[in-house]
Amino acid sequence: MVGERLPLQRRDRPGLAPGSLTALRCGAGPYHAPVTTSRLRRWLPVVAWCAVIFAFSAVPSLGTGLGTWDLLLRKLAHATEYAILGALLLRAVGRPSRAFALGVLYAISDELHQTLVPGRAGRPLDVAIDAAGVALGVVLWRELGRRRGLAT
Repeated sequence: MVGERLPLQRRDRPGLAPGSLTALRCGAGPYHAPVTTSRLRRWLPVVAWCAVIFAFSAVPSLGTGLGTWDLLLRKLAHATEYAILGALLLRAVGRPSRAFALGVLYAISDELHQTLVPGRAGRPLDVAIDAAGVALGVVLWRELGRRRGLAT
């Protein structure tokens, strides 16, 4: 017993230090939730897809020289990439409204990023197209989940 040290306690919450007898008796858990594999599995695809979107947004010009078709294809690409993001966000957060809000916030930040890239411009219309894509992805992911739920 001589020389044995008691665990350090936080001075702002004496007796509730992690691992202390009081904390164990009261059922107090850790201050932050641990990073679990399931949480990592849900969020890693979101982060990876956001990186893909960021990389495409950093390219100075994505024009193909096809005129009107070029514009249409780029807007469809915007909606598709954000539909995928919407589905991944819903998978990660589990709540459609939160997934939609996070997707739209990322779309706004993406358009702001494009204002810093030479040859690109951030447009409110693109945010609206991205938001429609996020909504589509959220709806499709929910429908897929319902169908899977009914099939099992």
